[in-house]
Amino acid sequence: EIEVFYLPSYSPELNPDEYLNGDLKHCIRSGLPARSEKALTKKTRSFMRKLQNRPKHVSNYFKHPRIAYAA
Repeated sequence: EIEVFYLPSYSPELNPDEYLNGDLKHCIRSGLPARSEKALTKKTRSFMRKLQNRPKHVSNYFKHPRIAYAA
């Protein structure tokens, strides 16, 4: 069964995707800077592929006390 939760239009602390965005930004900023759009795309895809193999990490995005209602 799927239950739909409508999130406020702008409340980043209540949106699980903001935790993903934070991790992605951290990854992109670490190491050598991407000097082209192609390099940035490559770094982003690499991060997302690694995340696919870490379901526990993804589930943790929904376990923060402020957004546990969405899990």
